[in-house]
Amino acid sequence: MKISTILDHIDSGHMALPEFQRGYVWNREQVRGLFDSLYRRHPVGGLLVWATESNTAKHRGDGELASGIVKLLLDGQQRMTSLYGVIRGKPPKFFDGNKQAFTGLQFHLENQAFEFYQAIKMKDDPLWVDVSELMKQGNAGMGGYITRLSSKPDLAPKIGDYVARLSKVLGIADIDLHIEEVTGTDKSLDVVVDIFNRVNSGGTKLSKGDLALAKICADWPEGRDSMKAKLKEWDKADYAFNLDWLLRSVNTVLTGEAKFQYLHEKGADEIKDALTRSTKHIDTSLNMIASRLGLDHDRVLFARFGIPVMARYLDQRQQKKLGPPDEKERDKLLFWYFQAGMWGRFSGSVESYIDQDLAAIEEGGLDRLLEQLRLWHGGLRAEPAHFTGWSSGARFYPVLYMLTRVGEAKDWGSGIALKANLLGKMNKLEVHHIFPKAQLYKRKFKKPEVNALGNFCFLTKGTNLDISDELPEIYFAEIEKRYPGALASQWIPMDRDLWKIDRYRDFLEARKALLAAELNMRLEELLHADTRWLAGPAAPVVLEAVGNGISNDEEEAELGKLNDWMDSEGLPKGQLAYELADAQTGEQRAVFDLAWPSGIQEELSQPVAVLLNEEAAVITLASQAGFRCFTDVASFKKYVESEVLSEVAYA
Repeated sequence: MKISTILDHIDSGHMALPEFQRGYVWNREQVRGLFDSLYRRHPVGGLLVWATESNTAKHRGDGELASGIVKLLLDGQQRMTSLYGVIRGKPPKFFDGNKQAFTGLQFHLENQAFEFYQAIKMKDDPLWVDVSELMKQGNAGMGGYITRLSSKPDLAPKIGDYVARLSKVLGIADIDLHIEEVTGTDKSLDVVVDIFNRVNSGGTKLSKGDLALAKICADWPEGRDSMKAKLKEWDKADYAFNLDWLLRSVNTVLTGEAKFQYLHEKGADEIKDALTRSTKHIDTSLNMIASRLGLDHDRVLFARFGIPVMARYLDQRQQKKLGPPDEKERDKLLFWYFQAGMWGRFSGSVESYIDQDLAAIEEGGLDRLLEQLRLWHGGLRAEPAHFTGWSSGARFYPVLYMLTRVGEAKDWGSGIALKANLLGKMNKLEVHHIFPKAQLYKRKFKKPEVNALGNFCFLTKGTNLDISDELPEIYFAEIEKRYPGALASQWIPMDRDLWKIDRYRDFLEARKALLAAELNMRLEELLHADTRWLAGPAAPVVLEAVGNGISNDEEEAELGKLNDWMDSEGLPKGQLAYELADAQTGEQRAVFDLAWPSGIQEELSQPVAVLLNEEAAVITLASQAGFRCFTDVASFKKYVESEVLSEVAYA
């Protein structure tokens, strides 16, 4: 079938995209490559469609389907979306992605190359032709191009060649693409999704969550959009959750189970109701965590898979008409959540531990849940050695943030309590190295010591800049004079000898003891004197994890830009400061700067990690854990472009 005819079928509703398809993920290089291949009349592969009755077909977008038999694209979405976008000059109705990937494609009449518009290079050069404009005008508009070229004496001798090349570009719309159909009454959604995964073995297949969503959208076509709208709402509040996480939460609330298979049995009305209930309970949980524990943004929100468990607990109370938990029950739930984060409850086998926790709630409520956590980990009281970790990827980094937000910590530049809602960009909390990095490196301290948690505190941006690289023995005295008690509020040992850089290691040990004492006090407050959960043998002290983690603002900014680039390419963002933990004990083994633990194509491709300025031991450990490792951003981008995006090049 001619490309132009296929595009007409898309316009008329005779061809569309099935609901379970993911969005558009191509980049400009892939679009350029497709048009170059078609111009040269190279093969670009055929299409696979599912021929089915329009009255039962569930499709993407708000376009109307034609009556009778319609064809849903199983293989060829990226190509047809790109062709439609360039030839029609706009995205199709089923579009979900970045339209900049196909906007502004140009063709050079002399060297016969396709490139995207660059004003400096192309402006006022008649040899560059806007492909979308040419396609929309067709042969009828050819005269305008001929007139423009003829007005240039130096181009006139080659008018014949240029006209032939324009015609060849226009001829792309007349190229035939082979279409293979999947038909028959036996072709249920399950069968078609299986076929889709088989033909996309080298491209973007469906994860367990995608398959669950496909089944949901078969009965509730607006389901995906409803969930994505809620994810955007959380993203605006600085919480980055993904669709699989939300589906997991809906699943736990509705079924009391973690595995997606239990969601398949539920109808659309049940799932709609469960989504409403789930998002309400998640909002409640986030508000409790932010207001009572101070963990108010994504960077410090650990144990995120504990939130579906909290949502299930809150929903069960609602279903049994018990009302919201009182203060003691609320704090006990938050105590469990915080402890689960501290000890890495969900860092290993997520489904297994969620199921255990859901079962504990059913058996004996919060008391059973806490007892299970204690039996799994051991004592729940913190020890100074637990603050031995280092870098902002350490598990106790959110703990330090929590202590700052809920305690009496004061800013050293203003004396204002940091638990208040501070306005203005200079009042955003930043990590401050108490002993400046440059001064420590000058004295040959190694990176783990320089970036030890005991050397971190949180201050406003303005204060952080003002202190700069002064030594504590100088600036501590001034702070104490101006704001008495401000140093102690940040758990600074008040022995002035420890403020000297030659006593740095002693300072760290003294501050770790102060931090542990403060943490245990805050944990006891959450238990309202019911301290039996803190009784018993001390929790095991986790050995220092391997890996620098994100050790400075420059690294974090570079990784943030990389995540933004991934998002612009229609690919998932990686997890910053990802912790590799023992699947059974939750013990932290390493911290990776940026990671995709389930692969860039979730659950379907190899785990990937970006490790900047890391030692060989970290790379070895990551490789042993099955991660493909990249030590610089450029090589990672090359991998994504050549092996991830190109795998769907003709999908």
